[in-house]
Amino acid sequence: MQDDPGPEGTAAASPEPRSAGELVARIASGIVLGAVALGVAWLGAKPFAALVLVVALLMSWEWGRVVRGVEFDLTFVIHAAAVTITVLLGALGFAALGLAALFVGAIIAIPLQFGERGLLSSAGVLYTGLPALALLWLRGDVPHGFLAVVFILALVAATDTAAYFVGRLAGGPKLWPSVSPNKTWSGLLGGIAASASAGALFAHYAGASVPALAVSGLILGLVAQAGDLAESALKRHFGVKDASNLIPGHGGFMDRMDGVVTVAVTSALFALFSNASAPAQALLFGY
Repeated sequence: MQDDPGPEGTAAASPEPRSAGELVARIASGIVLGAVALGVAWLGAKPFAALVLVVALLMSWEWGRVVRGVEFDLTFVIHAAAVTITVLLGALGFAALGLAALFVGAIIAIPLQFGERGLLSSAGVLYTGLPALALLWLRGDVPHGFLAVVFILALVAATDTAAYFVGRLAGGPKLWPSVSPNKTWSGLLGGIAASASAGALFAHYAGASVPALAVSGLILGLVAQAGDLAESALKRHFGVKDASNLIPGHGGFMDRMDGVVTVAVTSALFALFSNASAPAQALLFGY
């Protein structure tokens, strides 16, 4: 779990393939995860909720490994219980109650640890639960829920893939070397350009406004990159290289889902203020 400390006494925050084999594993695992997510989302809201719950619980377990240095403790039990209740309520259409349950869990988690770890353990409940609830809320909006999930996953995949390959090929100045030494400004620009293009392409085939979803793609691409950097900062703070080793070439689910976390929550907030009764429609069509 630990890597050799860098010049600042912490481990490198971003997993980076060191061989052709690792790169192949990274690409293959990304394709498999994407295919599974889209396939299950297509099956319906309830199967998708089951998948979301599994991923959220794995991320909850990884959060404890990173923040508290343990795999199972009382805080994890509270964390997992809050996330499970939230997902179940969200799957049944009670998103507001799910949100309330999540905040109760976050509050209970604070006194179970001392100081910073208590606050970050509480933040972890929200970090894993809010995107889960957001995705379920959007997926449950018939008939556009599935398209909304595809839109979010497509933007994050486009951003991550382009940022990785453009950054490696173009190089140039580092984006934030003290937090994520492998990320470059060229990668950031390539990522958001790809996300904007993915938004425009999605709009073309979905019958939505191309300019509107291109702009949405641009903004959400930035949001995805911010999520990536935030997760890297957390790992660097605790001297951790990867959240776990569950996904070949990627590390853990926190390492793979960091962009989805921020994009899903941002998308849900936009939909909430645009048209809370039809969130997926609001996200894709603006009304």
